[in-house]
Amino acid sequence: MKPNDEMIQKLTEELSHRFFHRPFLHRAYINKRLRTTGGRYLLGSHNIEVNEKYIEAFGEEELIGILKHELCHYHLHLQGKGYKHSDQDFKQLLKTTGSPRHCRPLPEQGEVLKQKKAFFYKCSACRLKYKRKRRINTSKYVCGACRGVLKEIIE
Repeated sequence: MKPNDEMIQKLTEELSHRFFHRPFLHRAYINKRLRTTGGRYLLGSHNIEVNEKYIEAFGEEELIGILKHELCHYHLHLQGKGYKHSDQDFKQLLKTTGSPRHCRPLPEQGEVLKQKKAFFYKCSACRLKYKRKRRINTSKYVCGACRGVLKEIIE
């Protein structure tokens, strides 16, 4: 079954009553543009957005976990308590409601992390080697040890 906004809204309202004993008075919906997170709570509008890819990859159980996590942010923010990940109120509410602290990574995210390319540079004067995660501009940067010219090498 493909999820839709009405299903997400209804499930969010049910979870809010069951676990938080408070009503959910705003909107919960799918945002297809989310990439790196399972869901997010919007401070300005108090709405909750859910990443459709997580539902397709892991099913309803993961969706419930994501919604419970976002409802923790929602209810604490509306009560004027600590709603951020580092706040003690937030950590305590996660524990009491059985909400996950983080969602599982998507399978394709794991592949992207494994395939990170490294860039290698060698100083033409002192032969010191550098490994970098990002490409550097060799006309702008020089060797940190001897100020020699850096050359990109392929390994």
